Amino acid sequence: MITEKYTYKRTPKTIALSADLVIVGGGLTGTCSAITAARAGMKVILVQDRPVLGGNCSSEVRLWILGATSHMGNNNRWARESGVIDEIMLENIYRNPDGNPLIFDTVLLEKMVEEKNITLLLNTSVYDLDKNPAGSPDEDIITAVHAFCSQNSTQYNLSAPLFCDASGDGIIGFLSGAAFRMGAESAEEFGEKFAPEKSYGELLGHSMYFYSKDIGRPVKFVPPSFALQDITEIPRYKTFNPKDFGCRLWWLEYGGRLDTVHDTEKIKWELWKVVYGAWNYIKNSGSFPEAENMTLEWVGTIPGKRESRRFEGDYMLKQQDIVEQRTFDDTVAFGGWSIDLHPADGVYSDQSGCNQWHSKGVYPVPYRCYYSKNIGNLFIAGRIISATHVAFASTRVMATSAAGGQAVGIAAALCKKYNCSPREVGQLHLQELQLELWRSGQYLPQTAISDPENLVNHAVQITASSTLQLKELAPSGFWAPIKDSVAQMLPVTLGKMPAVSFWIEADKETDFEVELRKSSKSFNHTPDVILERKSFHLAKGKQEITAAWDVTFEEPCYAFVCFMKNEDVKIQYSEIRISGVVSLFNATNPAVSNYGKQEPTEDIGVDTFEFWCPQRRPEGRNIAMKLSEPLDAFTVRNLVNNYHRPVSQTNAWAADLSDRNPMLTISWAQPELVSRIDLVFDTDYDHPMENVIYVHPETVMPFCITNVEVTSSNEQVIGRIIDNHLSRRTILLEKPISTQHLKLRLSGSNPNVPVSLMEVRCYR
Repeated sequence: MITEKYTYKRTPKTIALSADLVIVGGGLTGTCSAITAARAGMKVILVQDRPVLGGNCSSEVRLWILGATSHMGNNNRWARESGVIDEIMLENIYRNPDGNPLIFDTVLLEKMVEEKNITLLLNTSVYDLDKNPAGSPDEDIITAVHAFCSQNSTQYNLSAPLFCDASGDGIIGFLSGAAFRMGAESAEEFGEKFAPEKSYGELLGHSMYFYSKDIGRPVKFVPPSFALQDITEIPRYKTFNPKDFGCRLWWLEYGGRLDTVHDTEKIKWELWKVVYGAWNYIKNSGSFPEAENMTLEWVGTIPGKRESRRFEGDYMLKQQDIVEQRTFDDTVAFGGWSIDLHPADGVYSDQSGCNQWHSKGVYPVPYRCYYSKNIGNLFIAGRIISATHVAFASTRVMATSAAGGQAVGIAAALCKKYNCSPREVGQLHLQELQLELWRSGQYLPQTAISDPENLVNHAVQITASSTLQLKELAPSGFWAPIKDSVAQMLPVTLGKMPAVSFWIEADKETDFEVELRKSSKSFNHTPDVILERKSFHLAKGKQEITAAWDVTFEEPCYAFVCFMKNEDVKIQYSEIRISGVVSLFNATNPAVSNYGKQEPTEDIGVDTFEFWCPQRRPEGRNIAMKLSEPLDAFTVRNLVNNYHRPVSQTNAWAADLSDRNPMLTISWAQPELVSRIDLVFDTDYDHPMENVIYVHPETVMPFCITNVEVTSSNEQVIGRIIDNHLSRRTILLEKPISTQHLKLRLSGSNPNVPVSLMEVRCYR
């Protein structure tokens, strides 16, 4: 029993905690940043103002996670973000291929609680902070933040030498006095031709999602009094479809004309009005008899936010950086979502719900965008990074933000290691930052990486029991008409393009066009350069056609053998799938403003080009063909070329298809001491792995090695991996061993896929 006499005032229970890094915001960005920093040895406190992690991708909002892959609707091949976010997405698809948002919550929470270096504070909101005294030489340094948890009625005073604001609205940056912007820059300030007019609006709004369910019997719906009464207030009301739910209705958006920080509660009520009004229309208008058995299963209680503050770093990313894919010496992350602006009036606008313009490939993001230019110990991550409004329209999406969070996590560890500021990491320790990011799985476009500590780089020989020579994609019984132009991507090196033979069936006598293309930039996958055209006059029936090319390649790249649209012609496909080899279709994907070709009607600073995109499995078969000369694209040299994914080449070693349990042998001139082995597998970076709404046909990617056995020179088994489904696995030895050879016995699970490996690294 507790009995207290009257006192004038009481203070809440207060707990003081300290760490190496305090991260505010437990969305996907803060989660990935915290995990990365913790694994790098940092003591981390993660402060999240909600009961679950994930922010916009949590069960509270239920937005799918996307980034450079863009629903497989752009030309960014093998572009899924890697590192911690990749680990999360692969774990989710392994456990949760049906996209249950509650299960995804548990994946994030499990990843967090498994890291012993992280103190997680849920339901805890930051409301104040301390800095060094004004006028002191280091007045721009934050010393502590203050937060309150409503669930346990406890105040927390959190101190650290480093802070990261991943809060979405930038509460730490705002309270600390960090320079920020809100709204759109003029076209003149940064020379951005896509900067919006005032009539379009300066901010993107919030969205509210709902889930519906068919319960197998009629169910009525009586709308609340606050529901929108006149559905015609929504100009797009005729596009409602009872089968759509959740973030397929992303355009239920509002608030871009308001203060998207302080008016959030007002915006939420308007969105509830819209959601319940839309459902009333679907249920009670009589226009959707198919909705009779449907009930409203879930409606969000907090809106998904797109835009509020953006904080200034030492560099502001702009439109030209994205469209031109400009290189930076300090690249630490990448993006690839379209420049995706929405009208500020959202659901009440008579304009299209979004205005998406893609670049021809992924673009680098420099480190200077991830820390405040005037608060000395503040990292900025997520949608608040240093970018213009136009560039933000691409960088704001969650997978891109998560990659930035990983960059911050590694940078913070280097701050601790060298007792330096975030800015000084970029000035003094940039190469180490990029190397550690690369080791943690981060892809750094157009950035050369070398790892002098990797013992495999010093091996005198790497041999394989077999190596794939790509001479044929064996035909199957599957034929399909060429309703959209289709292309087969083939990895070519220096020299003449081999002749290509393929099988077609013409329904009638017709002319058939085949083109050989490449990308204007070897690291891109937009087939915008036509090298040669072939025209064939076909007789009716099945026939084998050979296209011999008079083309020589002067650098390694992908060749695109393009079979142009002709619905009177069927082409034969193959069931063989190979790492770094994929077929593409010049089809449409309206979900990401892909209508086959991007063609702006005015000069807005973006390119005109065609979209050639893969299909989702079980579709997306390769085209059956034979080559006059084999493609030597899967050599063991790829294991040490410092690429984790296909880019201008496959960057994978692959065994012959018949070699189901291949062996790799790494040999040194003399015995080496080995204590750690890192392996990088192909988990199909083309796959977007949306965490909700989509149902995925696989839980393990078909290219992924599932089992590994490692033996030393004396045939002693020193490590095993069993039932793998992840991109990166590490074998840590209990104690170092001395060996002159390492043998890796590998196996996969798909008989139509050659066993392949992206990388193997060994460390003392």
